[in-house]
Formats: sequence, C-alpha cells, structure tokens
Amino acid sequence: MTSRLSLRSLFAAAIVLMSISVPATVFATISVLDDSGNAVTLAAPAQRIVSLSPHATELLFAAGAGQQVVGVSEYSDFPAAAKQLPSVGGSGHLDIERIVSLKPDLIVAWGSGNNRRQLERLRKLGLTVFESEPRSFEAIADSLKRIGTLAGRDEGRLQAQQFRQHVQTLQQQYAGRAPVTVFYQIWSTPLMTLNDAHIVSQAIRLCGGLNVFGQLKPLVPTISREAVLTANPDMIIVSDETGKGLERWRSFKRMQAVTSGNLLTVDGVMMNRAGPRLIEATRALCEQIDQARQRTEKHTGQVFKKLNETNN
Repeated sequence: MTSRLSLRSLFAAAIVLMSISVPATVFATISVLDDSGNAVTLAAPAQRIVSLSPHATELLFAAGAGQQVVGVSEYSDFPAAAKQLPSVGGSGHLDIERIVSLKPDLIVAWGSGNNRRQLERLRKLGLTVFESEPRSFEAIADSLKRIGTLAGRDEGRLQAQQFRQHVQTLQQQYAGRAPVTVFYQIWSTPLMTLNDAHIVSQAIRLCGGLNVFGQLKPLVPTISREAVLTANPDMIIVSDETGKGLERWRSFKRMQAVTSGNLLTVDGVMMNRAGPRLIEATRALCEQIDQARQRTEKHTGQVFKKLNETNN
C-alpha cells in the first residue's frame, strides 16, 4: 500500500512539473558576431558588463543595459550615470586587475582603440570580449541590436529601428541637393582630417557634402596647410567646440569657405564618436551644410554678376 502511494505521489509530482511553463530561452545560449567577425557566446544574458571605450558605453546605455554596466573606460561621459561608475583606465592602457576584480561576464571593447595585447590577456583569463568597431550608420544600428541581445534587452532592437528611421529621413530630406565640398579638421597641430572610410565622412555625404580628402588612404591622414588651400573647399568644419581651430583659416581671404562665410565648429565628442548620438550631430550638420550651400550659391551668383557688369 505504501509503495503504491509513493508511486502515485511521484507520478502526480511529475505531472505538476511538466505542466509548469518554462521559457525556452532559459536554457538557450546567446550568440552574436562582433565587429571583428568573432562569435561571442553567453550562457545567459550578461549581468555585469565592462565598457572599454566611450562609444561602447553610449551603445550599452542606449540599448537599455545601463544598469548592468559595472565599469567604464576614461572619458565615458555620457549619459551622466556613466560618470558615476568605476574607471578601468584609458582606452589604450587598461587596468587589467581592476577589470578582473569587477567580475564581468561581458566586456565590450574597442577593436582599434584598445591595446590588442591587453584584450588577448583578458581572453586568456577566461573573460568574454565583444569587439565594437562601427564604421557606418547601419553598423551603429546593428550594434545596438546585438549588444541588447547579449544583455537580454529588447530595447536594443527598438533603438536600432528608430536609429535606422532617423537616418532614412535625413537621406530623403537631403537627397539630390547640390554638392558642397568640405574640409573636416579634427586636429590642428599637426593638421589632421578623416578619409571616406570614417563614419564622419558618411555623415557628410548624407548631407550632400564631399570630403575633399576622402580619397586619402589613412583613416586619419596628416595633411599640410598648402593642401587645404589648393583644395579650396566650400566649407571648413572643425570638430573643436572652442572654435580656436578656425582662427588659422580666417586670414586666407581668397578661400571659398572664408569668402562665403562657411566656417563651422561642431562638437567633436558627438560627431566623431560612433555612438547613437551621432544621428543628432548629423541632423545639425546637415542643416549647417545646407546653409553653407545657400551662402555659396549666393556668393557665386554675386561673383558672376560682377564679372558680367565688368565685361559689359
């Protein structure tokens, strides 16, 4: 009798357990490809994440994983909550011991900005590393989705959709506009710019601009003042919000950008950082380039008018 009751009890317990709905994702691993092409696999959504670059920090927070971030690299200044988190050193020189002490189950690294040997050391210590290197608007959107997936946050997918929609809106708004040649200065001494492979150049193209040094091979070329004068761009943009970088050009009165009044400074943090705020910076840039386009057309019209009056 006792054995029969025991068997019945076990059978009933088994039925109860089988009736409980268990989400399939509980036992499923999470796997995505990072920007270096490596598969990054987690047994469960990451709960302790360390960011090794400012752009990665912005991506994590935008993807809804801010509460899971336990450490960030220097200059991770957005959003405000990121400034309250422990620092793990500069992008190029990381504090490995500090990173390990934070016990991360995911590290979001900067593919070209972090020290390669240090990244390999982190991997050898058994830590999971996702390399982030977005070089286009689409890559930023896809990064939001993949990082959200690793953190178990659907917000990453939603933010990716919104980001793509904003890009599409700007593309439609500025398609077919007359081209404006642009010199984009990121450093004054030595004089440095960006080529067309950089995401900033994509932003310039989206607005109907043409990077005059876009065809140079280095991602961040060093150029001469004479090269800029020879290129004679319609517009000069300096990614220095203090505006000091423009002073060197104001004295060249015959430059098209100077005569048309097309000298602009932009927030280099928002513009040069491959994070979700780039779309805001691009929207403002497109408005500025459109104004420069109008000023250039007006100035060119005035020049032709004077030439005709002189010839007549």
